[in-house]
Amino acid sequence: MMNEKNKTKKSRSDGEQSRERLLLAAMRLFAAQGYARASTREIALAAGVNVASISYYFGDKASLYKAAFTAISPAPADNIAQYEQPHFTLRQSLDGFFRQMLAPLQEGEKAELCMRLWFREMLEPTGIWANEIDNGIRPEHEALSRVLAQHLGQPAPDDETHRLAFSIASMALLLMMAGDVVATIKPQLLAGPDAIAVWNERMCDYAMAMVAAEKIRIQASTQENTA
Repeated sequence: MMNEKNKTKKSRSDGEQSRERLLLAAMRLFAAQGYARASTREIALAAGVNVASISYYFGDKASLYKAAFTAISPAPADNIAQYEQPHFTLRQSLDGFFRQMLAPLQEGEKAELCMRLWFREMLEPTGIWANEIDNGIRPEHEALSRVLAQHLGQPAPDDETHRLAFSIASMALLLMMAGDVVATIKPQLLAGPDAIAVWNERMCDYAMAMVAAEKIRIQASTQENTA
């Protein structure tokens, strides 16, 4: 009985390793060559598995591409749950927002490959980026806008609230999409195991200041309109 259990565990472990090798090989080749030029045979060869393994683990080339594209992207609902909670203070919400935004940077090679793949998709669109905007980025942006509106005393987000939400998110996006620029100009800002945690803390500080500035703008505008 013990031998059968060990065989099952080994089989699962081997399967997980094969799937991971396929995923990493796909990420590298899709990022380097684009969806159309990277063949399933080439991906399987790079992963050291039979080409039939792609069908077994992912279904088809399109599904493999989607898995590679979203390899470091949790479900939007999981991300939103980290910052849109009715009992959170503004600081807690911003901390959760930046924490989930910057989490992919802890993924090492996968993070770098995903960034390259995202850039490739923007240059050679397959449609998956548009889908990511509608089903991932949009709901997360709307959630952040609702959080900001709540703390600004608004019944619902207006255009200025959305502008503020995009501005706050852009701080994390810069680090995600242009981390190589930061690493080249000031490498010490990304050095060490606590580097991302420091960025998270500072971005919360900056975002708090941005929200405070927006409150002042709203108050001034209200006074001007009622004068």
